Amino acid sequence: MSYSQLYLKSGFPRANACNGIGRYIGQLQRVTLKFCKTHGASRGLREFIENDLLNYAKENPGVVVYVKPRRHRGPVIRAEYLSGEIHWIPVHNYSRDEIVKYMELVRTQSSNGSTLRLRKMWHTEFPSIQGTWTPFTFRDPKLNTIEFPNDEIGACPKFEPTASEKIIQLFKEQQLCEVLEEQETSEAAKD
Repeated sequence: MSYSQLYLKSGFPRANACNGIGRYIGQLQRVTLKFCKTHGASRGLREFIENDLLNYAKENPGVVVYVKPRRHRGPVIRAEYLSGEIHWIPVHNYSRDEIVKYMELVRTQSSNGSTLRLRKMWHTEFPSIQGTWTPFTFRDPKLNTIEFPNDEIGACPKFEPTASEKIIQLFKEQQLCEVLEEQETSEAAKD
């Protein structure tokens, strides 16, 4: 276990109870945006509040948004979830675009998110240094910068024909030969 995980809560991964069976229930309950009205480190959060906050609130009616100005404090996004979890994201000197991305992150992530150190049912004296496997573990990093749709990636690879396809092709060639022979015999009969 690395030292970076010592202070994380640990537990076994669990899915949210019945979320998505009848209808999807957004896990984010409320967001509090704390910022300073004058300090330069809060500029990105102030720009987000001035330009994007109303649209965010309209698009997410199930999320309560609080705006809390504080003097001489760093800007913070505080997200509270239905499970009671609270996530703090310090956004000191972040741009407006980065704030938009973090607001989308807190809206879409589950309440336990990445703040839970996953426990296992087994123990080893020599733990893996590779980390937790994800479906993106062995993906090519070039895919991060590619614009989709892409003709190179989306193009079907050229495979050898299967045995069934070969038999079908032979059958079609045989039928074509028979048709050509019939035409030749009919032309010969006319002459």
